[in-house]
Formats: sequence, C-alpha cells, structure tokens
Amino acid sequence: MRMYDIIHKKRQGGELTHEEIAWLVKSVTGGSVPDYQVSALLMAIFFRGMTPEETVDLTWEMARSGDMADLSPIPGVKVDKHSTGGVGDKTSLIVGPIAAACGVKIAKMSGRGLGHTGGTVDKLESIPGLHMDVPRERFYEIVNKTGIALVGQSGSLCPADKKLYALRDVTNTVDSLPLIAASIMSKKLAAGADAILLDVKLGSGAFMKTLPEAVELAELMVDTGNRAGRRTAAMITDMDMPLGRCIGNALEVREAVEILRGDGDSRLTELSLELAAGMITLAGLAPDNSSALAKARETVASGSAFKTLCDMVSAQGGDASCLEDTSKLPLSPWELTVSAPESGYITALDAETCGLAAMELGAGRESKDDEIDYGAGIALLANKGAAVESGQPIAKLYAQSEAQCAQAKERFLCAITIEKERPDVQPLIIKRIGI
Repeated sequence: MRMYDIIHKKRQGGELTHEEIAWLVKSVTGGSVPDYQVSALLMAIFFRGMTPEETVDLTWEMARSGDMADLSPIPGVKVDKHSTGGVGDKTSLIVGPIAAACGVKIAKMSGRGLGHTGGTVDKLESIPGLHMDVPRERFYEIVNKTGIALVGQSGSLCPADKKLYALRDVTNTVDSLPLIAASIMSKKLAAGADAILLDVKLGSGAFMKTLPEAVELAELMVDTGNRAGRRTAAMITDMDMPLGRCIGNALEVREAVEILRGDGDSRLTELSLELAAGMITLAGLAPDNSSALAKARETVASGSAFKTLCDMVSAQGGDASCLEDTSKLPLSPWELTVSAPESGYITALDAETCGLAAMELGAGRESKDDEIDYGAGIALLANKGAAVESGQPIAKLYAQSEAQCAQAKERFLCAITIEKERPDVQPLIIKRIGI
C-alpha cells in the first residue's frame, strides 16, 4: 500500500477499507510514513469525514497499537466512566466509590490535566503518599478487595493516538468528530472495561460549545462503543459554569469528600448520583435507572461510599486520615477574597475563564512538563444564578504568592456577569443517549 493512494482516496470522499486503516495505524505507530503525509490525511478526514465503519476500524486499530489491558482476573462486570473534560469536574472521585459500593467493578486508568481542565491523577496525587503508578497484579488485588482502583494511564496505551493527536494539535484538525471519537474510545477499549459511560460536557468550559455538536459526538461515541462490543451510553451535561464549589486539586478532593459524606453542592451531588446510577445500570445491577439511583443514594447515606474511597486510598498507599480530616490536605499559603463588584444576580460565570484563573494560581499546567501546586485553586462562594450584594465575598483564591492571586483575580472577575434579572439555569443533564 501507499500513503499517497490512501490520502487521494479520502480526499475524493472514498471509504477506507479495514486493511487500509490497519496498515495506516501500523505505519503511523512505527514511524514509516512522514508526518506531512499523515497531516494531509488528517486534513482530508477533517473535511470528508468518516463512515461509522471507518470510525470503528480506526478506533480498534488505535486501541491495538499498544498494550490491551486484560481485566479477566477481576470477576464481575467492569464499567468505565469518561468525561470529555470540564472545570471543577471531580466526579470520578465521587462516582467511582458510589458505584463500587453498589458492586460495580471500577478498574480505571486516568490522565493528568492539561490546560484549563483538571486531571483525576493530579487530584488524587494531592493526597499524601498515594501512588498512581500501581503494578498490574497489585491493581487487580486492589479492585478485587475494595471494588475500585484509580491509577495513571500506562505510557504504552494507544501509542497511535498519541502520535495522531500531536499532529492534529498542530494542524488544526482536533475538532474532527470521527477523530475525537476514535481517540477517546480507543483508550476506553484498550483499558479493558466491559461497559462505558460517557459524560459529554457542553458549554463555555467544555470542548463542545453547541448542543448539536455535543449530541453528534455523543451518538458517534456510543455507536462506536456498541459496534466494538462494549455496552456504551452517554449523558450530555452542563459545563456552562464550574461544576461544584471548588477548582483545584486538593480543594476538589475536599469537595468530593463532602459529597460522599452527604453534604456539599447540590448540582454536583445530583450529577454524581446520576452518573453512578448509569454505571450501576450498565453493570446490570439494577433493573432501571430509578432503582439504580436509589442504590446510589443509599451508599452515601450509609457511609459505605465514603468508606470505599478511604479503602482505595489506603490500598494505593495514601494517607486516608486526610479524608477523615481534610484540613490535612495541602492548601497554598496565600489567600485572597474576591468580592462582588456590584449587586444583582450572577447571570454568567464562564467556566473556561475560571479554569484559566486557576491555572494562573498554579493549579494547572500549560505543558505536560509543568509542575503544579496541589494546594492552589479557587473556592467559589457563589455560582451562576446566585443573588449577590456589592462587596459580598464570592470566591477565595489560593496560591503561593500575592502576585499570583492578584493576577488571577483580574481574570476571575472577567468570568463574572452580574445583572438585575435572575437568569435561567439550564438542567444539569441535558440529554441521555442509550440509558
């Protein structure tokens, strides 16, 4: 085969065969085709798209380009949850323990944060002593003992995706829906779960800015997962404002603990319970969503979900006493209170801008090699829809220096719109697909 012919075929709107896609992924992984030709093909796909069959073939070949996790030593149905990224999204820390306490097996590989969205690995590493790099046999043991393990993603998982994504990033072809779907779903297939629940974010703090785009992506990923033999479902959820009250690694761990103890932000609680119910349903442990939701609520009320998180943290070498007493978690030394500049209702709290402000405080990274400050971030005292008075505290910023706080404060204030009329706040769960 020749890369020239594959580029020409796709440029003309043709459908690539399984053999052509398999050759392509093998060649990209092995480095036998030059980047300029791969970039040309990515641009052709961007404009011409891919059929569902092509997308599934690309997803499977990317998944097989590296290690494929074997979760057979873990009995029961293994369910994975993936979020397309948001600001203040700590749901994996909440949803996983709830679902695991209901009998779902959670053997999840997560990533670090990059840009304005945080990563589950970074949040968990703010817990002293916790190891995200866990040997395979120990990984199985932890899941079989506690029901859940959240570990860092293997460097040998989906190498084809890493190479393709790097080229998509520099050729402005990131927002091709088939390529997004293949990128996400290939990692999910390689991670070995039997079922997958997708949380597709929509709004200012999400990659998908419009509902039609979010629905198209969610339906494509669900179809891809189901065609690949994994029971897959999706929820499209609101990310037009930060999720919960905290943005930043240790701050978000604190908030996750609050939710698991039956306290905390009502919208974050609602979403976490709904996602957990979706995982319980996909695992076949409840006949319908309402029954699954009741099971999820009971694990929080009884304390079993919080105990599951503590057990997992201890099993991965972390200091679980930091969950019993969250004041032991890191908190950056410099604190700055932000006050409302005028009276009225918060009609907008732009999630992406809030995430960028948290980055300036030290809670995020611009490149993968940047160090982060686990104790930095933003604690929101008011969110979209809240009535505020001029001079009322609306947020606290935490960083290592006064200068960082002052700079982040200016950006944070740009995220806020205050008007006289109470705004409409859209539902948290906008659409369900396959569940």
